[in-house]
Amino acid sequence: MYRLLPFVLLFFFLCTQNMIAQDMNPAKLRALIAQVADTTEAQGNSIRFIYKGTFLVCVYDENANRMRIITPIVEREQLGEEELLNALVANFHSALDVKYALSDEIIWSVFIHPLKELSKHQVLDAIDQVYSASATFGTTFSSTDLVFPGNTRKRDSITPKKLIKKQKI
Repeated sequence: MYRLLPFVLLFFFLCTQNMIAQDMNPAKLRALIAQVADTTEAQGNSIRFIYKGTFLVCVYDENANRMRIITPIVEREQLGEEELLNALVANFHSALDVKYALSDEIIWSVFIHPLKELSKHQVLDAIDQVYSASATFGTTFSSTDLVFPGNTRKRDSITPKKLIKKQKI
């Protein structure tokens, strides 16, 4: 029994290597982005870059241990309700590690993650997924070829619902 202990410990050590923090930092982020981007510009806590002809931004905060890679897609006022609902359906089924989000009346493709725990592969995959979700907005609304099963049917026409106005108390 005691002879097996070293093998059990070795097995445990090897299996938990992927669970250990990757120690990602801004310098590593910049280097990874530079590997795949057409152009990059670092300023403060952000890296602006062009990837496959699309403008992306990586913003990070080491103190909060957070980062995000984003790209603007379209102004909200240019969309109908059906596109917004299709984006919400995609957030559940086909926009996998990225999400469609609304901020400052602009629809964005967004990847958000703890900074230190990111691996090299996750950063490169995130860049590609943010790009793909942006490029497929309005068609397949997808960040990869993988789609989770379920009701992925996009809505073609929508009957507008009247919103209930909240009254101040």
